[in-house]
Amino acid sequence: MTDEPIALSPITETDLPQLEALLGDPEQLGPFQWYGWRDPGRFRRTWAENGLLSDEWSLLAVRAGGEFAGFVMWRRVNVANNSWYWNIGIQLRAEMRGRGIGSEAQRLLVDYLFAHSPVMRLEADTDPANHAEQRALEKAGFRREGIRRSITFRGGEWRDGVVYGLLRTDPRP
Repeated sequence: MTDEPIALSPITETDLPQLEALLGDPEQLGPFQWYGWRDPGRFRRTWAENGLLSDEWSLLAVRAGGEFAGFVMWRRVNVANNSWYWNIGIQLRAEMRGRGIGSEAQRLLVDYLFAHSPVMRLEADTDPANHAEQRALEKAGFRREGIRRSITFRGGEWRDGVVYGLLRTDPRP
């Protein structure tokens, strides 16, 4: 566990090169997040439009001891006309993993989303082999809800996903 203070903050212009480097490097993304090469300027363009903060999806920087460690994100999932929830995710730089930063960052994101939106439910999903992310979600209060079969295509094959959920009314660690 890290002793460094963990914080979330809006992505700044000085964060953009680190964000782009993280998202464009298969080694940094690791085996569970590499989906192939993508438009390298997409986040810079979106940042110029809205700072990577919108009503549909957003990104915040994760900072460990003031240093850019990665990002958390959330996207709106509409269920019905008046029902929606946030699906959350995280990506840390490879050298920042395994220090408890991800668990704390996701806990902070949960607090932020429940404080600033009326949603009842947060959801996260991960690869069944990503045991570190599963532990981090559980430390943040999420409960494993099940498996979605063949939910994502990566590395030439369809893969299952483990679904985690957290309700506003659930007890938190």
